[in-house]
Amino acid sequence: MPQLIAGNWKMHGLKAEAAALAQGVAAGAQGLGCELLVCPPALHVAAVAEILAGTPVAVGGQDCHQAEQGAHTGDVSAKMLRDVGASWVILGHSERRQNHGETDELIREKTQAAMAAGVTPIVCVGETAEQRAGGQETEVVGWQLAGSLPKPFDGVVAYEPVWAIGTGKTATEADVAQMHAFIREELVRQFGDAGMGIRILYGGSVKASNAAALLAVPHVGGALVGGASLKADEFLAIARAAKPD
Repeated sequence: MPQLIAGNWKMHGLKAEAAALAQGVAAGAQGLGCELLVCPPALHVAAVAEILAGTPVAVGGQDCHQAEQGAHTGDVSAKMLRDVGASWVILGHSERRQNHGETDELIREKTQAAMAAGVTPIVCVGETAEQRAGGQETEVVGWQLAGSLPKPFDGVVAYEPVWAIGTGKTATEADVAQMHAFIREELVRQFGDAGMGIRILYGGSVKASNAAALLAVPHVGGALVGGASLKADEFLAIARAAKPD
């Protein structure tokens, strides 16, 4: 299975900037040995999807509500994302867990809603600096996996050490190998043989300069890229570092 390189644009870019970034990514997306995905802010999903239609680049959202519709002011459903061209959605990102108080139970409900709408979820898990310093990293991630993933699960998991997001710090290859091996074991424990087929992305200050080394680590099925995805050249350089299978 080819690796997935997913760009999380977070809350960046006005309409013209989002269009220019999408065009830049599309211009270099041919012939890559990976799957390529960009996740713009919700306001730009439709416009970016229109620009990228017919290209190898897929489009996703950064969150969705757990309900299909209803009195949920300011929220967007997975069905709405699908309607405007998104085929993926990021769920349970550490910034959502921390800034919006999202629980494993809520993320599981959102994941079920995404799958029901035909949108593939990327469910994020990861520990804080304090939890890692206390030796709790596997315990925390194990509980997040158990609580956030419904059965059956048809999606992708992203491991994002919270302490390496937007800090300039990057987990060592040994750190990544240890945690991805643990996540694989947990997925197999929860889902049996199907757990071997679930891709596990690494997300934590991935850049062109470290992408090849990180993407070569066993059980790394791709990358969830933050800041580096806001520059088309850098994002494409990461994609070129991906393994084709």
